[in-house]
Amino acid sequence: MHRPEKNYNKTLIACYLGFVTQAITANFAPLLFLTFRDAYEVSLEQVALIPFTFYLTQLLVDLAATRYADRIGYRACVVVSQVVSALGLVLMVILPDIVSSPFLGILISVVLYAVGSGLIEVLVSPIVEACPFKNKDGMMSLLHSFYCWGAVAVIIGSTVFFALFGVENWKILALFWAVIPFANTFNFLTCPIERLSESKEDNPTHKLLRLPLFWLLVLLMICSGASEATMAQWSSAFTESALGVSKTIGDLAGPCLFAAFMGVSRLLYGKMSARLHLVKTMLLSGSLCGICYFVAALASLPVIGLAGCALCGLAVGIMWPGTLSIASQKCPFGGTAMFAFLALAGDLGATLSPTMVGYISELADGNLKSGLLVASAFPLLLVLSLLLIKNTKSARTSIGAEVPESMPHT
Repeated sequence: MHRPEKNYNKTLIACYLGFVTQAITANFAPLLFLTFRDAYEVSLEQVALIPFTFYLTQLLVDLAATRYADRIGYRACVVVSQVVSALGLVLMVILPDIVSSPFLGILISVVLYAVGSGLIEVLVSPIVEACPFKNKDGMMSLLHSFYCWGAVAVIIGSTVFFALFGVENWKILALFWAVIPFANTFNFLTCPIERLSESKEDNPTHKLLRLPLFWLLVLLMICSGASEATMAQWSSAFTESALGVSKTIGDLAGPCLFAAFMGVSRLLYGKMSARLHLVKTMLLSGSLCGICYFVAALASLPVIGLAGCALCGLAVGIMWPGTLSIASQKCPFGGTAMFAFLALAGDLGATLSPTMVGYISELADGNLKSGLLVASAFPLLLVLSLLLIKNTKSARTSIGAEVPESMPHT
């Protein structure tokens, strides 16, 4: 009896929407920080705990996934990611008004959708990697571009909604955003999902941790997360302070423009990857990123500094998905644990670097340019890591097996 072919395009759509969901959970609440302060009478110190709680929860989920994701299974975990993301957004509407401490209600909601975000980050990339698509590194770049488009949609869509209906009606918008992960739950329940590899090793983690190449990939991922998140999180404040514009214009000209350029970068590489050398392209991107940080930090004209912020999005776009592609090619039997460790490394860079920039800027009497200048070390370190990976003799050795000849060379 002829078995129908599996529709992996449905899997791809589910994964695209998974990254859109992650963009919603990462970018919606920050637009409401001042609203939370005024509506629920919470201090700015408490508000600052919201992104900290989000990223800390995501880090813990990444760490847990290195051990348990393979055992539980891709489908169960990724379905949970969508359910808790939707639930967290819905409870953000409800809990602050029914619990004794509104801030506690907000944090509970943040923890829930941060669990979903962490699972998405760990699972969606290996799910696509396990699908029988050609041109995997191009697919990976295109996949990650949907986080960028989701971020742009959340920032612009929310800004327009608040302008038309007032920020006091944010709860309606939160419920609207919750519909996306809720609907995507059914996509993940029914789409074909394959295991990443059939390695005989049930747990290759101990071999991963003894592989020098793996630690170079970890360093590369830390630098990728740091280079991306630092400019993404500080571009709004930089734009407001450098150009003297309102927060609305700052959000649109800063993080929104940054995310749009990052999405364009990933989209272009996804379309052109078959004709490009991945490591050489990432070396060019890392060099451009370093230049952009220097321009943003040292430019005397505010508009030039803003251009540095925007072009930085173009430079960092390929870094995160490109690192995952290199890891898949160099360590094809690393399994889900490898993706989870790399996600953990990326989140570590994304957590530490923006915090470091804020601390250094505070020491420099609030001069944000000083913090950005120090952060330029991350793209430079990324270039150095790529050069080491390119010239490492064992770079083509996988965990327990040689890289197949059919696999694209980096």
